[in-house]
Amino acid sequence: MVQEQGCGSSTTLADADSDDALVTGWGFVVEGFARVSAAIRRDLLEHSRLDGPEFEVLLRLSRSPERRQTASQLAAEVSFSSGGFTKLADRLQRAGLVERVPCQSDRRVVWIALTASGASLIGEATRRHAAFLRAHVFDVLGADGFVAMADAMRTLRDGTAR
Repeated sequence: MVQEQGCGSSTTLADADSDDALVTGWGFVVEGFARVSAAIRRDLLEHSRLDGPEFEVLLRLSRSPERRQTASQLAAEVSFSSGGFTKLADRLQRAGLVERVPCQSDRRVVWIALTASGASLIGEATRRHAAFLRAHVFDVLGADGFVAMADAMRTLRDGTAR
């Protein structure tokens, strides 16, 4: 049973079917995510000089076949408009972390490819990010709690993708 108290009122999540418990429980999810996300952004900027979307793009490229994806595919995966993604890709290209490579078979397609510099930076940033997550998420929740949270978020993601 989870109980939140403050200003003379208390909410119990024991009855998860109640509207109040549902809204309160979701509030915990939102607050927890916001706090951890803000701390992650600060840590990434401080140690890697990458903001969240830059990290996400480089990570996705590092895990992609041939370390490249189309610009439109990356934009969709990081939830950016094509214009917003173009600005992000421009910044990453100016920093020497990605390069644009025209597709040989379709002139309309442009690949965004990870450079050696980008691969090195994302390797270091990923190790740092994993250490941060271990200390501030995994160790707080424990192995079972972390797995349960990740499974629940995957279920939500997949259930709302329709």
